[in-house]
Amino acid sequence: MGRVEPELFAGREAIEQAVTRVASEMSQRCSPGTVLVAVLKGSVPFLADLVRRLDVEVEVDFMALSRFAPDSGRVKLVKDLDCDVTGRQVVLVEDVVDTGLSLGYLMGELHRRSAASVAVAALLNRRARRILPIEPDYVGFEAPDQFFLGYGLDWAGRYRNLDRLIIGDPDRLAHDPDHYVPMLY
Repeated sequence: MGRVEPELFAGREAIEQAVTRVASEMSQRCSPGTVLVAVLKGSVPFLADLVRRLDVEVEVDFMALSRFAPDSGRVKLVKDLDCDVTGRQVVLVEDVVDTGLSLGYLMGELHRRSAASVAVAALLNRRARRILPIEPDYVGFEAPDQFFLGYGLDWAGRYRNLDRLIIGDPDRLAHDPDHYVPMLY
């Protein structure tokens, strides 16, 4: 299998513009003390850039979920919040909203903890595979049903540190997780 260049989806400038737009929208709607909850690990670059552009004081915390158990549709919380969200405005910060299953679980969990409101900021909104009728409140990019790498998104821990979003081929990556490394670094 020969080396094939990945397709660029969004360069650094396009990402910066999307983050600035999302931060502006959030700054208008979020109150001081809003809790931004980043879903680990893919959302961290988006969160970091977003927080620096917000015009409102926020608190940051993190949650992490296990991968879906095979044939169960179930996840479990593997990293929980350190702060209390009771009565507070919360914005879940996601890398990709896909089926909506993980997001639905997290939103339900935050509502059970009596958050005053729960909104969602997504870097990528990929509707093609949506199962639950959940739409993010803030969207960086509408995304096709493709596999993305870079800007926090990875394959086996690789490519998260790219400053751009590329579309990769999962079949090539399954065969060689470093397939794109010589071309991108």
